[in-house]
Amino acid sequence: SPELSRGAGSLPSTSSPARAAEQRPPRLVLGIETSCDDTGAAVVDESGAVRGEALHCQREVHLKTGGIIPPVAQQLHRENIEQVVKEALDVSGVSVSELAAIATTVKPGLALCLQVGLEYSLKLVNKYKKPFIPIHHMEAHALTIRLINQVEFPFLVLLLSGGHCILAVAQGVSDFLLLGQSIDIAPGDMLDKVARRLSLSKHPECQGMAGGKAIEHLARTGDRQRHTFRVPMQHYRNCDFSFSGLQNLVNKVIVEQEKEEGILKQKLLSCAKDIAAAAQHAVAAHIVKRTHRAMLFCIKHSIISPQNATLVVSGGVASNQYIRKGLQIVADANGFSFLCPPPRLCTDNGVMIAWNGIERLRAELGILNCTDGLRYEATAPLGIDISKRVEEASIKVPRLKMKI
Repeated sequence: SPELSRGAGSLPSTSSPARAAEQRPPRLVLGIETSCDDTGAAVVDESGAVRGEALHCQREVHLKTGGIIPPVAQQLHRENIEQVVKEALDVSGVSVSELAAIATTVKPGLALCLQVGLEYSLKLVNKYKKPFIPIHHMEAHALTIRLINQVEFPFLVLLLSGGHCILAVAQGVSDFLLLGQSIDIAPGDMLDKVARRLSLSKHPECQGMAGGKAIEHLARTGDRQRHTFRVPMQHYRNCDFSFSGLQNLVNKVIVEQEKEEGILKQKLLSCAKDIAAAAQHAVAAHIVKRTHRAMLFCIKHSIISPQNATLVVSGGVASNQYIRKGLQIVADANGFSFLCPPPRLCTDNGVMIAWNGIERLRAELGILNCTDGLRYEATAPLGIDISKRVEEASIKVPRLKMKI
């Protein structure tokens, strides 16, 4: 196994705990994810091997309704969770009795969706008498990178998705410092809403694409300089984000263009690509500037060493190549390594939950043998909030040319 080969050459004595750990087969964790609109399950071992995984995506259903309707999402999770878990186990060739633990997202997320995953998991836990590891969804996103890269703590992590926008320092498996977060909506939510307002589902180039993906696709051939949107929170020297005001500015321009072109709402604008490009650029510029400040703060206050500085970006919006390139530029300018999980691990999935379970199992953190009174939580902070300290530091961010 990878565990054995890694230890070859300098083996500890046979009586040591490390030697005993090397001699036993790697422990296995089943991860289950139902926090939003994807039903995911995976079996991962502690060497980082994904033994089996399965995912049921609800995107097609929600595209037709223009957004996620929680009761609909809940029903689809209920209909699919058993098959998804069975498929992951079948592919892995592992039975539930062979698992070291079951890990499941319990926070944050859509309450009705979290409920399905937790209830199903607890039935398995009680039936097979397995330890249970409750997972914080954002912690799982933050640690996914360690499944595929040897990233040492501490590192700066930026989590971008349809429901979250968070800047934090990962100091350990369950040890985070929260530097800033969105004070209103998340970037993925904003891009989806702009796409709906532009009726991009009707655009011939965007058939079947999610909103944010449609914006990114059209923006590639749009002129972002035809419209200029003010980057949010320019005068606030903190690491918080805000996207609702930007969305309002974009909507205002859409209304103006509709009047200019003499078309009704729900019809396609000829300048849709230009608006998409300008909106995406403003989102990227906002995210990059806040991340830049976080880097400067962490180095100045010795939270992260300049010699070993890493920026990890994860979550669904991390798949946006334009935003990613902007973050690569700011990372390079500040001497940070830039790492991103592959796109399939950036969106919600069972692998990241199982891996978070492995991380906690190794660190002996949050492993429950009794689940009495355990509840899911729709909202849950990540780590210790030091955002006020960031604001008090009042760090001025130098201008950075984003030639993307």
